Amino acid sequence: MAGTNAKRDSGALFGDHSTRPVVRSVLDDEERSLTIRAYPHLPEGERDALVGMYDDFDPADRAQGIPPAGVPQIASWLAGFRDGYHVVANHDGDPVGHAALVPDHDGAYELAIFVHQDYQGAHVGTALLRSLLARADEAGVAVRLHVERSNRPAVALYENLGFETVRTRPCEYTMRRPPEDAVWTDTSL
Repeated sequence: MAGTNAKRDSGALFGDHSTRPVVRSVLDDEERSLTIRAYPHLPEGERDALVGMYDDFDPADRAQGIPPAGVPQIASWLAGFRDGYHVVANHDGDPVGHAALVPDHDGAYELAIFVHQDYQGAHVGTALLRSLLARADEAGVAVRLHVERSNRPAVALYENLGFETVRTRPCEYTMRRPPEDAVWTDTSL
């Protein structure tokens, strides 16, 4: 796409529609070697592997009913992310974290991020977020998320990454982050 702008293209997060993932390796805070793959569309094989990760998800870590419980429900839920941009962290070939940006009704992208309980607290989620936000900045799109108000570590992380609270509800915050170097003043949702 030389000489063209790779910004949003007909609702896609970026102009390269290749199915080949962008791959990088990182060490988490437990010195585990992780492979992080970014996909413009979640391949069926990766989706199937994620079903297993989500099926093993601790029910105490589910927020607002997600991820859903049960293999058919998880598979259906992941299929709903078809149009999103995905980043998957793998350790020893198994998925241990997943984050996605899914197009929303107003041109922003909704963030969903989950890290398996055995890998929480080791900055796996931070690595996933940084990968996603870099892509959103490159594409020039805003990112929105919902987070439980009681989840102070997540709220602090999001604030450190440039998210601002735009709506407060009794149990959750809605936060939004404009693309890097953008001017964003609209707080309507």
